[in-house]
Parts: sequence; structure tokens; C-alpha cells
Amino acid sequence: MDPAQNDSIPSVSSLDQTAPVAPTTGGGQNGDNTSNNGDNPVVVSPASVVTQQQEVIDAIQIQKTAAAEQTANSTITREAVTDSKGQSYDQVRALGEKVEKSVVPEEMRKILTDRIARLALIRSGAGYMSAAYIMEYEATQRYVNWVTSYPWKTKSQDLLDLKKARQILDQDHYGLDMLKNRMLEYIASIMLNLQNNGPEFITQSPILCFVGLAGTGKTTFAMSIARALGRQFIRIPFGGLADSRVLRGQSRFYPDAEPGQVYKGIVRAKTKNPVILFDELDRVTETSRADIMGVLIELLDPGQNNAYTDHYIDYPVDLSNCLFVATANNTTAVSTAVLDRLEIIQMPSYNDEEKTVIGRDYVLPKVKKLIGLQPEQLTIDDPVWEEIIRPLGYDSGIRGLERLINMMCRKAARIIVSGEAKQIKITLDNYKTFTSEV
Repeated sequence: MDPAQNDSIPSVSSLDQTAPVAPTTGGGQNGDNTSNNGDNPVVVSPASVVTQQQEVIDAIQIQKTAAAEQTANSTITREAVTDSKGQSYDQVRALGEKVEKSVVPEEMRKILTDRIARLALIRSGAGYMSAAYIMEYEATQRYVNWVTSYPWKTKSQDLLDLKKARQILDQDHYGLDMLKNRMLEYIASIMLNLQNNGPEFITQSPILCFVGLAGTGKTTFAMSIARALGRQFIRIPFGGLADSRVLRGQSRFYPDAEPGQVYKGIVRAKTKNPVILFDELDRVTETSRADIMGVLIELLDPGQNNAYTDHYIDYPVDLSNCLFVATANNTTAVSTAVLDRLEIIQMPSYNDEEKTVIGRDYVLPKVKKLIGLQPEQLTIDDPVWEEIIRPLGYDSGIRGLERLINMMCRKAARIIVSGEAKQIKITLDNYKTFTSEV
């Protein structure tokens, strides 16, 4: 309070703080100068004096409160207000510092600042331990964390090397030349745009949808695309998906609301240009198919996904840098509007010759490494592969072959660990020992 104003306020000691005496109604001598019959008037302090006394008392109380707050603020200023990481101990101040250090858009920064100011107002009015402040703080902290964790300006550097990309694709998959050529064409278009239009030009990426029977390599090829481009990989399974809010998020005004899987995936990837796989589009539940397909229309449309709005974040984010890939066993359960935005690529089935190459050169080395076998500890003669694959002739994919090779490697590992042999060679004479269920 201004010292000049203190002179105008009378001191409490200069006033008579004795409470005014209530008038009596007689009844004999009682020491208050009244007569027995109570007819004489009683001397009472004027109302203005009583009012002035109360104003002085209130003013002194205000002075005490202000002095206490000033002392507390001085103490906070003098003492350490940050931890070893430089983060403020004060909850509201820590949220404000996180927003200031983030790279969120200015409009979003203003939204977060207004919400933190509202939180501070609730705390000053209701107190630290009030239920209103605790609930509001938890909701605000969760919202600020999700917004500031989003990679608003962070992009991973694409691996723009056609030879290296082809090498990675060949390492992971045998054959599938049409799919590999399609990805090399996309990488070439990115390289040409960088040369002619500069790094800020956004290339319209194709939205590939691999359609084929189970086990034909749809999901693993999508992972190989991310490796070939040097990007992060996000997989969002659609099998049994029953609510579109899983994709788009729920309004934060609901308790325990969270962003959708698309926004969460980008936050986990920590880059704004990952490869996002929508796995098994045809496996969504019948009751929510229309809602989910409606969200997919916006996600997969280059004209709309540059301002995609998650219901929880309630602010448009740019998904045009993402490369979307989808898989499905068939397209009968996928809406026509979604199919119109996809490039359908049929995944071929594998014949016996292709399964032999895949099993010998791709599956077996991978399984031996997973089980812990050294390359020289287990070998399989070439004639054995024909005997292994022939019973699997009706299997369009390679999952059955993977299970059989796993069983052979496990049995070999047991023999080696038990000390019966140090190296095992599977031939036509003993292969049934390793392929039988017994």
C-alpha cells in the first residue's frame, strides 16, 4: 500500500475501540446512569464512529495480508525456485516455461497461455488443495504435454539413394519387383523435387494399399519402405477397431480424454514425416465402419490432411509430409470413397521355387539369429527344401513355412545344448526327425 495513504487512515489506537453499550430498558440502578424506570436516554456512540472503526480494522488487515504476500514472494525470489534441470518447482510456472521453450505455432501458444492463466486464477481463488484446482491442473498438464511433444518443425532426413534403397528392399524381400519399382519411382520424384524446387517443396506421396492373402508380406514390405526412406515407422492396427475416436481422439472436456492414434504415433516417432501403416483396413467392425471410413477419407486426401484436426488437440496439424500405406486381405469391406484415394497393389502368391529361396535365404538366417544358433551350427541340404515345402503347396503365404523352420531350429538347439552334437546337418535321411511334431 502507498505510504501516502497511511497518513490519511487513523490509527486504531487513536480511536475508542470499546464496543458501544446497548441501551437498557430500566429495571433499577445498574451502573449505566439510567433511571429505575428507564425513561432517560442512553448515550450511544454515533454510527459514523463505529463505521470508521471497522474501516480502520479492515485496512490494517489488508496491510497485514499484503505484507505477508510480499514476504512470501521475497522468500521465493531469494531461495532456489528451480531444480537441477532448471525447471521451476512451481506447478503453474513450470507449465508456462514449457510452453515458452516449445516450438508450437504462435496461435497455439496463445491458447496454451490462456489456459495456464485460467489455471493460476483457479489456484488463487480456490487454493492448492482444492478439488477444482487439482482436476484443472491434471487436465491442463496433460494437454500441454501432448501439444508441446508434437514435432511441429522436426523432420527426419530422407535417405535419397536409389541404389541403397534397392539394396534394402532386396535384403528384406525376394521378388515383388513391381512394388520395389513403385517405391524407387517415388524416391526418384523426391530427389528431383529437391533439385528443381528446393527443400521446402512438398511432394504428393502416393497412398499405397497392398491387397493379398495372409502371409504374403504386406506388413513387412511397409516396414521395408520406411527403412529404404530412412523414416520412422508407425503401425496402426484396424483389426477389431470399433470407434472412430481411436483415430481422431476425444474432446478434452471428457474425463481421461486423449489424442487419437495418428497424433500419438507422430509424437512417438518424434518426426512429422513418418511412414504410417493402416494395417488390415477390412477388419473394422461392421457397426462403426461408416464413421471410421469417414475419418480415413480426410486422412488419406492430400487436399484435406494438411489441416487435420484431432478432437483432443482441437488445432489443425499438417500430415502432408507423412507417407501413408494401407493393407487389406480384400477390398469388399472398404468404402468406395476410400478406395478412390488408394493405389491398389495386388500382392502375389508364392510358388514352390519362390518359397524355397525365401525359406533358405531369408527366413532361416533370421530364425537362427533369433534362437541363438551360429550360422555353422545348423545347415540344411538343398534337396531337403523340396520335401519341406511340398506339403505347404496350398499355402499362399510363408507363415506355415516360418513355423516349420522355427520348429526345426528349436529341435536343433535342444540337441546342441544337451551336448549330443556341436553341429547339425539336416539331410534327406534325418529331416523327418526335425519336422515331425513328436
